[in-house]
Amino acid sequence: MKKNIGIWIDTKQAIIVNYNNGKSSFKKIESNVETRERVKGESKKFGRFGGQYLTYEKNRLNRKNLQITFFLKDLVKIIENSDGVVIFGPSKMKRLLEKEIRNNMKISNKLLGVYNSDLITDNQMVAWVKDFYDKRKS
Repeated sequence: MKKNIGIWIDTKQAIIVNYNNGKSSFKKIESNVETRERVKGESKKFGRFGGQYLTYEKNRLNRKNLQITFFLKDLVKIIENSDGVVIFGPSKMKRLLEKEIRNNMKISNKLLGVYNSDLITDNQMVAWVKDFYDKRKS
């Protein structure tokens, strides 16, 4: 029995569509990536050399990159239990996941493709994955 999955991914969430022998199901995974955040205490600082404005841009970027890394690692764990995976979605997160998969030697051969897709409903995602795997059979 083949366990094929499709992953629709964007910055907020990933939707895993399982497709096995004509039956499908899906599961949502939240990313917990903070896209717009205000750091407490972020304001103009006064120092010994007069008024200075300190930005926390580097801290925000590091935190966001760390959250993305944890999110992608969780998805890689799911992919390890499958026979094939296809990735689709609107944002650049699909390319980051593709890179993560290609760097992992155990699962790099399971990646069947990466495709662009708009924001679609859950039923459309299931239909897209069914259509993809049914075309591969024939």
